Amino acid sequence: MVNKTLKSIFTAPQQLPPERTPSSGSAVQRETTWKRETAIDARGDYSEMSARTYLRWDATGVEDPAPGEQADIEAVAGQINKQQRQQFDNHRHVYTGTHCRTHGIVKGTFIVHDGLPAHLRQGELFAQAGGYPAACRYSTEPGDPGFSDTIPAPRGFSIKLFNVKGDFFPTRSDVQHPQTQDIEFNSTPAIELADAKTTREIFDIRMKLGTLLETKEMDQALEKRNDAELQKARFQVPNPHLASLRQYSQTAYRFGDYVFKYCLVPNTETQTKLADQTIKPEAHESDQHHRWLQNFHANHDAEYLFQVQLLEDLKQQPVEYSGTEWDSEKYPWQTVATLKIPKQEAFDLERKAFWEDHMRLDPWHGLKSYQPLGSSNRLRRVVYPASSALRRKLNGRKEIWIRSIDEIPN
Repeated sequence: MVNKTLKSIFTAPQQLPPERTPSSGSAVQRETTWKRETAIDARGDYSEMSARTYLRWDATGVEDPAPGEQADIEAVAGQINKQQRQQFDNHRHVYTGTHCRTHGIVKGTFIVHDGLPAHLRQGELFAQAGGYPAACRYSTEPGDPGFSDTIPAPRGFSIKLFNVKGDFFPTRSDVQHPQTQDIEFNSTPAIELADAKTTREIFDIRMKLGTLLETKEMDQALEKRNDAELQKARFQVPNPHLASLRQYSQTAYRFGDYVFKYCLVPNTETQTKLADQTIKPEAHESDQHHRWLQNFHANHDAEYLFQVQLLEDLKQQPVEYSGTEWDSEKYPWQTVATLKIPKQEAFDLERKAFWEDHMRLDPWHGLKSYQPLGSSNRLRRVVYPASSALRRKLNGRKEIWIRSIDEIPN
């Protein structure tokens, strides 16, 4: 039975949050760092990075679950399912708990670079140079498909790679794992849902208030927390063209022998210039992002650098807690691959419907050599399947484990 007193975080309030101008200091600093790192990697100068000592993924302390974590994880799964049931009660359709608003779906090629040094040739994907077909989706983080593009929010990007060979995680079903690797990104380097306990607490606040937007009541609730600055950071994000955004893993993963975080960096002059194209509530439409992406991908090739950041110091680079950004000055990003996306239709409705109704991307869908690590990822291992199972049941749609990129329409 649906709890009628429970407010929904899936429906945004009618009023927009107060318009903010994000601080540019950190953005300028990061841009300088990105250019320096890109230049270093373009020359293939890995000598200094090869000499560093990187922690093994199975070293003591890399993963250290907190007491009571499993109870928090189960509670979060229940919170999301409650929201989904209320969503079905209101709309007779259920969406994913997060990232349910699609802005574009495109196909390209993920190209692993040749000549990588030993510390970067980790796991089956990066052991040797080569290319993999890639299906990619642009999204917005909140779990409301009607969330207006005029509201600044973290944005998402995901990739499903095909023709991947290696030792895969079991599927927890009678289906053999296809030769695919799922990779997820978010436009903020750290995630406010930093571990299972924090996620449970923040979801509780959002559900009681009936919103995840910045309101007076939300500010008051978050100010009581020790991590108030982290929680309120999502309200400070800019709202530029999605093809210009740098995207991050936020959480840590096994990287063969080591541990890494990863990111995507826009790598064409056109994409870089699009960072100045920002949505203004008074001037743009509620679906502006998909319009911009549709126009961009129809007229331009896109390119992203795939970069990795390796673990060296657990005190400064926590794995269990994902609310801390790893310092890229001390622990630089290193380029290992390039994602290339040719001109195409980015908002094909048949492709969109197939992806939303039948596909599911999950960081636990892939090779064991890139095992998700830390509390947030252990949470995902339970929450994602629980959310998907209820969604498939209420929508009457079967999950399809696709094995070829050609199974995705058009």
